[in-house]
Amino acid sequence: MAFTAQDVKKLREMTNVGMMDCKKALTATEGDMDKAIDWLREKGLAKAAKKADRVAAEGVAYATVVDGIGVVIEVNSETDFAAKTDAFMDLVKNLAVVVATENPADVEALKACKYPNSNLTVTEIMQEKVMSIGENMQIRRFARFADNVSVPYVHAGGTHGVLVNLAVEGGIDATEIGKNVAMQIAAMSPKYWDKSLVPQADVDHELSVQVALMDNDPKMASKPAQIKEKIAAGKIAAFYKELCLLQQEFVRSDLFQGTVEGYIADAAKKLGGSVKFVDAVHFVKGEGIEKKEENFAAEVAAQINGAAAK
Repeated sequence: MAFTAQDVKKLREMTNVGMMDCKKALTATEGDMDKAIDWLREKGLAKAAKKADRVAAEGVAYATVVDGIGVVIEVNSETDFAAKTDAFMDLVKNLAVVVATENPADVEALKACKYPNSNLTVTEIMQEKVMSIGENMQIRRFARFADNVSVPYVHAGGTHGVLVNLAVEGGIDATEIGKNVAMQIAAMSPKYWDKSLVPQADVDHELSVQVALMDNDPKMASKPAQIKEKIAAGKIAAFYKELCLLQQEFVRSDLFQGTVEGYIADAAKKLGGSVKFVDAVHFVKGEGIEKKEENFAAEVAAQINGAAAK
């Protein structure tokens, strides 16, 4: 029995399995839709697709450097337990290698790449891992730096993955500098890297907030508008210090007392070279993913009531 592209599309919609696997199923079953579904189930693919509906909000944010190319990637699982297994971490590390070597444009392109030391695609390997680990897993996002010097940092086993990109001169090893800056990012989560990147609209808004505060302060309310505006402008430095990485106070005060920008310049000078912060990426595991609320007491009560009803 022949089948059409529309049949492949229909089978994909019914099973949530990839197009190529649906085509293989229809080929193997001579276009019989019901048999094709069974074929996919027997291969474990349809079962993996069913797991794909479950929320994956755990996992790891991982950063590394592969042959000089910096990569940070977030891969999610359903439970923290699964994320700590060797099988899951091997998957994450190999995905980082694919990102470094193949330079995929996005997650979908990454899924179509060949998996290291295999004839299978990343998608096919992911389906196998879902079956073996028993949980839904998703590649959520990644970033890649091919230029300059990249320094990776993974915090608390993968709750934060940070990749710092530095322009280094003088033949010095800037690894320690990059790591300390990455730790600052993980700890303080700055909104901007530098004050020059803050949109003027945000600055104007902060100025208006500061003026309004003075308007509501009995001691300041009677002062001329020009004076209030001047005082507000003076407080913008504190605004930058809170939101901008390079203007923040360096958290490792045991190493340097001053701003992050000052620390980088001072540490590089001591090493006999120069270092400039270029860019960074900070992934927080599960950030923004709506997790399913588990009510263990209600679940147990439901089981007890169900057993009693029988």
